[in-house]
Amino acid sequence: MTERPPVLSVRGLSVRFLVPGSGPVAAVTDAYFDVVPGECLALVGESGCGKSVLASALLGLLPANAQTAGRALLGDLDLLAADERTLARTVRGRRIGLVPQSPAAHLTPVRTIRAQTEETVAALTGVRGRAALRAAAEKAAARAAFPADHLDRHPHELSGGLAQRAATALALIGDAPLLLADEPTTGLDRDLVDHTVDELRRHVDAAGDRALLIITHDLAAAERIADRVAVMYAGRIVELTDADTFFGASGPRHPYSRGLLNALPDRDFTPIPGMPPELGALPEGCAFAARCDHATPACATLPPLTETVACHHPHPVETLEDVRA
Repeated sequence: MTERPPVLSVRGLSVRFLVPGSGPVAAVTDAYFDVVPGECLALVGESGCGKSVLASALLGLLPANAQTAGRALLGDLDLLAADERTLARTVRGRRIGLVPQSPAAHLTPVRTIRAQTEETVAALTGVRGRAALRAAAEKAAARAAFPADHLDRHPHELSGGLAQRAATALALIGDAPLLLADEPTTGLDRDLVDHTVDELRRHVDAAGDRALLIITHDLAAAERIADRVAVMYAGRIVELTDADTFFGASGPRHPYSRGLLNALPDRDFTPIPGMPPELGALPEGCAFAARCDHATPACATLPPLTETVACHHPHPVETLEDVRA
């Protein structure tokens, strides 16, 4: 990582959905983070915590009933204030490459994968000529381990894993400064998970001025490639720390973060009790308190994100001597 300005700087990003007949749904609340050149930031958390909504906000892909606040600076462009023309013509694909969570919804159903790949190559790289486009499309497919003999198939002829690889291939074509990968390993077996995340990492490392924001449930994939980890719970980022610390011997400091790790099969395999709160009815204090063994009366007050963790009773920082003991 470098001392250069962040590729993406998010400050106070919030998203509310206005639902007729009920109050607003607080999908994302007051998110703060940077993604710097040469870095992979992994955004992790349970389903429904707001990770994909945050990604959609960055790309201007929220539904009409959404309201946003805060800033999300991509260089000198505020993504939250940008109009659709700017996002469509200068951001999506060119400055931000997207690996979508639901590739079937992003692939054109009536066109082959080859046609869509060649069109993307032509639009983002300037390659021209039938033979050159064909070669470039096959090279793009190979980067995502998409088999060349499937390029002439339509999206409905692909398995979920193959559709995911096709979407990954499309996202990598423009060599965008920021790659946003929303659950990029869905439907893939372990070997293909490793191949996919390694290719995303190579995208970052190839030039040194690119960055990756990966949204994932797969903590093993995050551990493999992330430099830092941001943990999201009930629409808020509750911990933001180095990956080496998060996955290391001392572990994360927030009780929820520790619960995520302890639920893994290769760790304690102990699930977190209870369920996350409804985003339309969040408590005034810590949203995790009802599921937390360490909750105290202080948790009735919302804890701010101080340094790396938003918790009134975080796990203490362990020194090397503590770990050895």
